[in-house]
Amino acid sequence: MPRPADLEPGKKVPETGAVVYGDRGTIIYGSHGASGVHLIPEEKMKAFERPPKTLPRGLEHHRDWLQAIRKGGGAGSGFDCGGPLAEIALLGVIATRFPGRKLAWDGAAMRFPASEEANRFLRPPFREGWGL
Repeated sequence: MPRPADLEPGKKVPETGAVVYGDRGTIIYGSHGASGVHLIPEEKMKAFERPPKTLPRGLEHHRDWLQAIRKGGGAGSGFDCGGPLAEIALLGVIATRFPGRKLAWDGAAMRFPASEEANRFLRPPFREGWGL
């Protein structure tokens, strides 16, 4: 993983994980976002205030899913949260095809305004046998 310019000297870069560059800062984390999620540089992390927890917390994701099957109701956070989460993850997959290039994303239009090349990955061409 490349070393972000705003990571302090002496701080270790995770062996696997990601760096997310945003307009207001940089986030770095280990594999699958499960470890070491933090803002860099460190002063931004110290200044960060966690938002209040508003989503109900369950047992564990697989037990919540089984309980929803048995008793009805929802499992997890639902599409209003899961949709945007999937969107950002899939945009990351597209971004890996364009190393070293900045891709701006327009979420309302669901497009990369300045990259028709990247937009081609949003809706791959239909192929026989996909069952669509």
